[in-house]
Amino acid sequence: MDEKRVLPGLIGGRYLLESKIAHGGMAVVWLAKDTFLDRKVAVKLLRPHLVNDATLAERFRREAIACAGITHQNIVAVYDCIEHNGQQAVIMQYVRGKSLRELLDKQKRLGPKLTIHIGISIAAALDEAHAKNFIHRDVKPGNILLTPEGRVLLTDFGIAKAMSSDDADLTHDNIMMGTAKYLAPEQVRGKPLDGRSDLYSLGLVLYECLAGRVPFLGESDADTALARLQREPTDLARLRPSLSPQLVKVIHKLLSRNPEHRFATGFETKVALQTALTGANDKTTELTPPSGVEVEASITELPELPNRVSPSPARGNYRTTNPSPPFALRRMFVGLIALSLIAGVALWRVSSGTTTETVAAPEPTPVLEPVTISGISTFDPLGDDGVENDELLPNLLDGKADTMWSTTCYDNQYFGSKEFVGLVVQLNRPATGTLRVGMQNAPWAIDVFTAVDAAPTDIDMWGERVAAGYNTKRERAGFTISTPAQFLLIKIREVGKSQQCSASNPYQGILAGVAFTEG
Repeated sequence: MDEKRVLPGLIGGRYLLESKIAHGGMAVVWLAKDTFLDRKVAVKLLRPHLVNDATLAERFRREAIACAGITHQNIVAVYDCIEHNGQQAVIMQYVRGKSLRELLDKQKRLGPKLTIHIGISIAAALDEAHAKNFIHRDVKPGNILLTPEGRVLLTDFGIAKAMSSDDADLTHDNIMMGTAKYLAPEQVRGKPLDGRSDLYSLGLVLYECLAGRVPFLGESDADTALARLQREPTDLARLRPSLSPQLVKVIHKLLSRNPEHRFATGFETKVALQTALTGANDKTTELTPPSGVEVEASITELPELPNRVSPSPARGNYRTTNPSPPFALRRMFVGLIALSLIAGVALWRVSSGTTTETVAAPEPTPVLEPVTISGISTFDPLGDDGVENDELLPNLLDGKADTMWSTTCYDNQYFGSKEFVGLVVQLNRPATGTLRVGMQNAPWAIDVFTAVDAAPTDIDMWGERVAAGYNTKRERAGFTISTPAQFLLIKIREVGKSQQCSASNPYQGILAGVAFTEG
């Protein structure tokens, strides 16, 4: 099938192809217009000569399934998966920018601040994917996109796999999935994988950003893959002595051959990189945006401080207080804010010329305290007494997995005539980020609403919902809050059965905790 045959018409009767923007051995990516919603999208089309390969077609379908369930500011969104004249196509968010591969091919190596900014962003993306039970398995510079505004996004979940799944892996014995230069040792060995294999690959990407080359490279893909089983990577400090020891330590921990010696999660990796940011003093090969580009810098997430829970005078409202951060931590906050601004500005030097510039540090920025949950209360305006097991509210903020808050028991999953039971989460200041809710029974359905100045007492005054979720299994649900808000309403619309309830009123919502991560 000739690729040009699809140009004059619509893909799926909706997407008008305009121009090619990327291509690989398996697929071609087009810039297209969604004629229904009047917006630009990216259309990833399986190459015509592969349309009869059922395995590749199934990978396309699974990429759509994997990404459709993941909503995160650092992950390219997938909107649809269609078939057109026998060709599989994935409809994705259009990202104006370039891949990290293109940037590295031009710049060879990057400054530590920009590298940390990339690492923090991809670690956050992986943390969300892993929370949704998916391993990416192909983290590499070609699958990381950079925008002129300073955003970093992970894309291409084409070979992603559920961590616990009975589905076929779409691979054959003795075939390693992924790109040889960025495989984890356990991928090379064909061992079971978890999220730590993605973190190893991220470590290789960051190593290349700083060293200008990957640590393992052989004469063939097989030699390259096997090299990581036989030796440790060359010490980054030898290749680039100006790097801070703390940053070098973080990257070498990611590159531990034993997964048990790596960071356990993307969140741990992100916090470690944020901490290392204060020591990133190398000012070589910094990047500046091309002229005329207006850069919007963002403050990266700060490490959470331990909370103490104490009841406030208001009934059913519990507030958290934080100990004053030590001097070193305060200094880290100042460094995070100033340096992340530089990272946002520094993302883009792919314009003409090869000279590099050092970005001057901005004027000192007022220190923002880390975002914490300062209060939580029930929201039950349609109930008889307006409360719902308020005495259990401290369990939501104590950080313990075995303490719960629950609703009372109901005769149906929709809370009878009340329609919903809610929780209002108050932050210490307006922020964007991810709200996480530990749902302990299923099915469940949740809508999330936000407010800035005060928590409305009437459900209709909360406006339009900003996020929603539904699942037929218990999970740690995540909801992206993309507009700054200080009050978050968790509106629980449906719950499952509970063994704590009677046969006549068997339905109950059970939550193990509520948390908010700025970012």
